[in-house]
Amino acid sequence: MSLFRKFFGAGNEPGSGEEKESEYRPQAQPNMPVDELFTYNFKKNGGKFIYCENLDEVHEQFENILEENDWFESEAMCYEQKLFSMLDDNNVKHEGGEGPKFLLASCENLVADEGSVLFSSKQIKQNKPNDLPINIVILATTSQILESKSDGLRAIKKKYEKDYPTNITTIKYFEKAKEEDFLQYGSAPKNLYLLLLEDL
Repeated sequence: MSLFRKFFGAGNEPGSGEEKESEYRPQAQPNMPVDELFTYNFKKNGGKFIYCENLDEVHEQFENILEENDWFESEAMCYEQKLFSMLDDNNVKHEGGEGPKFLLASCENLVADEGSVLFSSKQIKQNKPNDLPINIVILATTSQILESKSDGLRAIKKKYEKDYPTNITTIKYFEKAKEEDFLQYGSAPKNLYLLLLEDL
């Protein structure tokens, strides 16, 4: 998906940062593709976005995140067995002891119109966002990007016909607000990395 390369590769020319940023404002482009809208809003919320073309890149970028934060041989919160091998390969414990350094999880969907990540009990059990570690690493695919939260809820209903998950919630704020905003009241900002795998 070359649009991500175009979107993140732009802005190398001196003095073009502000012009490029305003070029991608959703208000300025109401018909913006859903993936570009998600990327714009996610970054605006303070999320760290890493686009990966294949699984090898996902593993490589995950190791880079561990190295950047000195999380090798530490402990992580992870409830999804399919992700345990990524932790095991890097000597990161996931047995659920005291004080994990980060959460490693997948998600239900990525919500474009607010740049948020939609979770359920399948990824975070019954933990509320404020109970999760401050550092979060999410693995998602480009096909999980949906326009709105209601689209995400419909997708969950369709995906889980019988074993419907509970604790459906979103995390939207990935850095402390520069100005106090009543919408953020009571929600702790998370240091969130998104490893987005191209699957379309």
